[in-house]
Amino acid sequence: MNTYVYYTSSGYVMVDTGYEHGLRGVEKRLKKHGIALSEIKYVFLTHAHDDHAGFLNELLSKCSDLKVIISDKSMPTLLKGQNSFVGGCSSLIALGFCRSMGLIGKGRHLFPAVERQYIDRFIEISPQNIHMIESELRGKVLFTPGHTEDSISLKIGRIIFCGDAAMNGVPSLRRITIWLENKRDFQNSWDILLAEKPQFIYPGHGRPFCSSDLRKYKKYISKVRRYKLK
Repeated sequence: MNTYVYYTSSGYVMVDTGYEHGLRGVEKRLKKHGIALSEIKYVFLTHAHDDHAGFLNELLSKCSDLKVIISDKSMPTLLKGQNSFVGGCSSLIALGFCRSMGLIGKGRHLFPAVERQYIDRFIEISPQNIHMIESELRGKVLFTPGHTEDSISLKIGRIIFCGDAAMNGVPSLRRITIWLENKRDFQNSWDILLAEKPQFIYPGHGRPFCSSDLRKYKKYISKVRRYKLK
């Protein structure tokens, strides 16, 4: 799982967090780059899943000025503290991986539900505030559902932080994420990403890759057969 950080004149922006107990490792990596946790001013949450929102509560408790920017569809899942199981795995390899997560006790995809005391520090993206948010983030917000209905991406210069709107590496195949709630939305989201003409895609999992990969592999999305976990 990748957690990205970039600098703006307002402070640092963190793109996604990580699993529940991942903050200590992220904090150590920040220190190596001379960045204090208190310098993080915003978290841009690409979607409400356990591996992307796991240590939000702990981060909010340590950073009193921190704000979290989310889709207007994320809060119900954040308050529940469990991934949605709508949809299915995008391949048999992905299905095997998801089942193996169950064998190591992570099959329920639970994470700490957002504590009510922090609710007012979440900013839900709306038509009324999106320009303000983009100004603060020095970027462009893209709505990229398909993996989840609340999936959003962030374009900064010629790169896009896409969360799980694409993946790189096993068990994903051809940059297609391993879990799809809506296959048609996912395919449309790749069109949205490509329309921005980025140079590189920075996924939530795996190394950054050239955006031309999306064009190369897009035709395979329509051939995806989803496999239910239950």
